[in-house]
Amino acid sequence: KPTPKSGVKPGAKPGASRQKAAPKQPLPVADRLKRLFTSLCAQIDGGHFANAIKTCDKILRLDPHDADALQTKLFLLLQTDQYAAALALIGGEDDDHAFEKAYSLYRLHREDEATDVLKRLKAQEVEDDRGHTHLEAQLAYRQGSYQIAVDLYSQLLDTAEPDSEEQSDIITNLEAAQKHLDFINSGFLHALDALPSTVSNTLQTAPPPQQQPPSALASVAATALPSPDRGDDAIKRPKKVRMKRVPKGVVPGVTPPPDPERWLKKSERSTFTTRRRRGGGGATQGVVETAGQSAKGAGVGKGKRKK
Repeated sequence: KPTPKSGVKPGAKPGASRQKAAPKQPLPVADRLKRLFTSLCAQIDGGHFANAIKTCDKILRLDPHDADALQTKLFLLLQTDQYAAALALIGGEDDDHAFEKAYSLYRLHREDEATDVLKRLKAQEVEDDRGHTHLEAQLAYRQGSYQIAVDLYSQLLDTAEPDSEEQSDIITNLEAAQKHLDFINSGFLHALDALPSTVSNTLQTAPPPQQQPPSALASVAATALPSPDRGDDAIKRPKKVRMKRVPKGVVPGVTPPPDPERWLKKSERSTFTTRRRRGGGGATQGVVETAGQSAKGAGVGKGKRKK
């Protein structure tokens, strides 16, 4: 008889000695946070900002008041141009992130609100901050205060490091602000001097344009719009090309259109031409032979046959 295996009673089922595994206990919150922060650092180093934002959300679900996770998520939202979400994360009166709030408002084209937040921030600061000065200059340029923008950019240029990326950006912005300022101060006067005298005299003696009431503007806009009864005379809007339906390698408006006769047989296309056969072969039906030709034909083939 075969001897039973050690540790197993004779007659018992093979799996009876195995005990059920105990359910896995969840990791403590501290260990889970440590693992999440490790993944967060790796995602930021690799440039995977979308996944890093999701990791920040997981951390904040475990600890909603974690300052590092909040600051990191705000940084990632600004890096990915999600300025509305950044404002929602900052909340209302948050002095700790006032600069980020002002910058988000500036990028959302809410210049007046951004200027108010930046003024309150500059009133509290002890030393001038270069980031605040940059934002103030950009706001001044966008609002048309080109002289203030030129002064601020000149101030930044004097203290910028030579041959740095910041210096090249400041020079570009300074040149743009200076061009606008030169046009306002003297450029438009030179343009007026270049006009013919008849046109310039008319501009000087013509009365200023009167502001039309909104009803008149609405009537003009209504006449300018095409009516549905015009049919083919109405302005047709170009259809938007759906890129999902465009074949691979085809650029709309650049790639030449396909041949419209590509579905026809070659013999039915307009470019098809009949080719003439070479040589004298073919059918001989209807050919009339002359006497000389028949005599020559009769003599062909006479001679010694090869054995």
